[in-house]
Amino acid sequence: MADSDQTEEGAPQEAAAPKKSKKKLIMIAAAALLLLAGGGAGWFFFFRGHGEEQRAEAAPKAPIFLDVPEVLVNLIGAPGERIQYLKVKVVLELKEEKQVDAIKPTMPRVSDIFQTYMRELRASDLNGSAGLFRLKEELTRRVNVAVAPGQVSAVLFKEIVIQ
Repeated sequence: MADSDQTEEGAPQEAAAPKKSKKKLIMIAAAALLLLAGGGAGWFFFFRGHGEEQRAEAAPKAPIFLDVPEVLVNLIGAPGERIQYLKVKVVLELKEEKQVDAIKPTMPRVSDIFQTYMRELRASDLNGSAGLFRLKEELTRRVNVAVAPGQVSAVLFKEIVIQ
């Protein structure tokens, strides 16, 4: 009888073990399915069609470039020093095509501003990248005053020669 009691008690324990493992298996499968569904939904919303539309709308327009006539000026030097010359080819960077039509009539004024400013420079004013950066910033500021209410984004150098 002792043997039959052990068997009867052991049988319910064995039956309970598979039920618990089935529950764990179902819970793990449900969690994995939920993670996969969440990952798929995240991919769909963040990486699929919406990102391409936003990137296409956010793409900046290509800037428009307007050539300025070449400028050749003599630089200020100390008495007795040889005369040095500055030759500059400049391009104006504009945001929109319609600004070109507004700025072209003012090109003689822009050339005059460049000439008068650069005649006051010394060769030492243009030393290094810092000197060229200051020249670029000053020319941009002066051009914006000359073409107001228009706006120039930047003055870009095509060629600079100091001789």
